This record gives sequence, C-alpha cells and structure tokens, in this order.
Amino acid sequence: MKLDLALRELHRSETSLAKDLRKVSQRHAADHDIHYVTHDLAGWSADHVRGLAEAARHYDLELSGDVPETILASIRTAISTLAATRPEPGLLLLADLRRLHRKAAGVSLDWELLAQGAQAAKDTELLNLTQRCHPQTLRQMKWTNAMLKTLSPQVITS
Repeated sequence: MKLDLALRELHRSETSLAKDLRKVSQRHAADHDIHYVTHDLAGWSADHVRGLAEAARHYDLELSGDVPETILASIRTAISTLAATRPEPGLLLLADLRRLHRKAAGVSLDWELLAQGAQAAKDTELLNLTQRCHPQTLRQMKWTNAMLKTLSPQVITS
C-alpha cells in the first residue's frame, strides 16, 4: 500500500500551509482582519498536522505533530507595523493571498487523494480524519478567494 506516501506528502504540504498562514498573519499584523483570520486558519492546519502525525503511527511512520515556529516572526510583525502606511502592502497582501490560495488548493487535492486511498483500504479512522479536516481546507480556500475578490479591485485600481 502507498498510503504512507500519501500521508507523508499531505503532512508536508499541510505543515507548509500552516507556516505560510503564520507568516501572512505576522506580515500583515497591522491589518487586524487578515492577521486574526490567518492566525485562526493556521491553527486549523496545525490541528491537521497533529491528526496526520497520529494517523501515521498506524502505518509505522514517525511524523512530527508540531509546526515549527520561524525565527523571523517578531521581525515580520515589526516590519508590518512600519510598512502599514505605504501603498505596497496592498500588492504584497494580494500576492500573499494568491500564494495561500494555491497552496490550500494543493492541500485540498492531497486530502482528496488520501480520502480515496483510505476508502479503498477500508481504513475508517483515516477516512474520518479526512472528512473532518478536508472541509476546513476548503474553507481556507474559500476565504482566500473571497478576500482576493474583495481586495483586488481597490488595490489594482489605486
């Protein structure tokens, strides 16, 4: 079975998404809506990483249940505060949201693949994990898409 490969790849991509959501939260700390929502979305991804690490044990895989913090977190927050009055943060935010959307789409696809594998292997615990986590990833994608649609007209035309 190749479920271990699917678990490993999803764990890697979900960890990467959680890190990127944290970075965006820190980078746009002056924009409270973006800051707090991305912080919460990063928490979802961190929860997914913990669930994947637990599920991986059933396949004799040792995956970390933690999403490591970056050293640059406080620096990003400080720069965000200083840069809040410049026009470029809007373009940076659009770029960040686009990157998050693409990454969440990839994670969503990985959840779908794992769900299909779990179903074929009749692994109900793993299938339950996918049914719990995948909808949250879809909500992450919907949020980034909505923010891009809302913010892009004002940023691009200003």
